[in-house]
Amino acid sequence: MLRISVLFLALLSAGCVSLDPTYQRPQAPVPATLPGTSGQAQAVAADWQQIINDGRLKQVVSNALTQNRDVQKAIADIDAARALYAEERSALFPTVNAELSNTRSRTVASGVTNSAEADGAVSSFELDLFGRNQSLTRAERETWLASEYTAQNTRLSLVAEITTAWITLAADNSNLALAKQTMESAQNSLKIAKRKQEIGVAAAGDTAEAMAVFQQARASVASYQTQVVQDKNALNLLAGDTVPDSLLPGTLENLADNSITLTPAGVSSSVLLRRPDIQEAEHNLKSANANIGAARANFFPTISLTASAGVGSSSLSSLFSHGMKVWSFAPSISLPLFTGGENMAQLRYAEAEKKGLIATYEKTIQSAFKDVADALARRETLTEQLDAQREYAAAEQKSLDIAQRQYNAGTGDYLSVLTAQRSLWSAQESLISLQQTDLENRITLWQSLGGGVR
Repeated sequence: MLRISVLFLALLSAGCVSLDPTYQRPQAPVPATLPGTSGQAQAVAADWQQIINDGRLKQVVSNALTQNRDVQKAIADIDAARALYAEERSALFPTVNAELSNTRSRTVASGVTNSAEADGAVSSFELDLFGRNQSLTRAERETWLASEYTAQNTRLSLVAEITTAWITLAADNSNLALAKQTMESAQNSLKIAKRKQEIGVAAAGDTAEAMAVFQQARASVASYQTQVVQDKNALNLLAGDTVPDSLLPGTLENLADNSITLTPAGVSSSVLLRRPDIQEAEHNLKSANANIGAARANFFPTISLTASAGVGSSSLSSLFSHGMKVWSFAPSISLPLFTGGENMAQLRYAEAEKKGLIATYEKTIQSAFKDVADALARRETLTEQLDAQREYAAAEQKSLDIAQRQYNAGTGDYLSVLTAQRSLWSAQESLISLQQTDLENRITLWQSLGGGVR
């Protein structure tokens, strides 16, 4: 009888209605196509290992995905959300308890008496006729799924941050090497200027100017030495452990041109819906939608059942052989008549939460569209700018060589050498910055299109 009762209650509960509003995904408030694209949409690489080609960087990212503390925290949040979902889901099923008791007592009227009882009981099980518990369970499930995408977004961001930090270290290595080269060149120019001053063929101002360039380069060397150490510290923090020297980059110029693959953008903005932050926002919206159903169900009666069935006997030894069957069945109903406006306030709160999350979802899509548009806008002119900067740096190098030869031959002034030297230094620093931007733009474009971490 107990088994039949439990099965009946479970089936009755499963047949409840749902008061959740019909969910409809909000229309994406962005243009249907991404700016500056044409042709057929192309698939975005789903895994970061298809984008990163440098073996050292691959190893650093792979280690970070398991050792980074933000990732570990996100995984723990998933476990917590899953546990809350399981806890809420347990309310959909009856709680069955088994109990065995034996009582021995003595009274004046009847003397010594003994009684034993064994039963199984269903304790105050709520029949979910109006879907309140089902709605709350769906809300917790959507929260759990949202945490999954939160963790996915954390991983995706980590891949981009690690790659950017690694590239930044390579760029500062290049800047440090350039500063050392400039300092060495300035030191040689200073020696020449001093010798010319000693024999009376150069003014004292030339020596002073040469000293100024040398000290400026010397200060830059010290500054970039500090920056390189700080870059390593930042990389170690993201990686979750000290990155071995064998996995660190050299200079930016020594990286292969295909260290990071350029991701095709495609044309449809619908590809943005695969981004984990957008999927997280949608699951939060679905959770709020289910909470409205739970708030609506509070206006309807609540039916609870308490039942037990078992056997009883005057002695424990004969309980299961000659005991008599005992049972009880106690249904109850609770009808909300006056709650001081609490139920209505809860419903309005749930509806307001949903409106806010709709706005959050739409803003997330708009932000994603902006991320891609910005990355594409930078990519559109970056190649041409890089080519122009390389030609500019080469031209400045020639100007310095000519000015240096003329000065050494006594046909040119030191001001021309100084101007050419500073111009070349600036051009080379700008070239390093553009090369860094090129690689960072590639990983940014991949990330903003949704990327992927398996």
